[in-house]
Amino acid sequence: MKTAYRLRVPGEVTRLLRGLHPELKQKLRDALDVLTHDAHAGKALQGELEGLRSLRVGRARVVYRLAGGRVLEIVTVGPRERIYEETLRLIRKARKT
Repeated sequence: MKTAYRLRVPGEVTRLLRGLHPELKQKLRDALDVLTHDAHAGKALQGELEGLRSLRVGRARVVYRLAGGRVLEIVTVGPRERIYEETLRLIRKARKT
């Protein structure tokens, strides 16, 4: 049996998840559970987002990265319409600090 991955979820993502509709929140919990068993369930992103992966959850996306070992770091969660632009903004901001 494969060892499960541990999730690292930043505080701002946790707060975001708490404020979601209960139905979407449950779908996202189920998706995170899938990731703990299969880190490659999402698709690999390209271009400036290379190194990240994205898992589809209805119209939402969970953007994450393999942080080393058996750890997955959730970068952000949001609607498909703007999640990739938001992720790019977060990455650029982190690179400046």
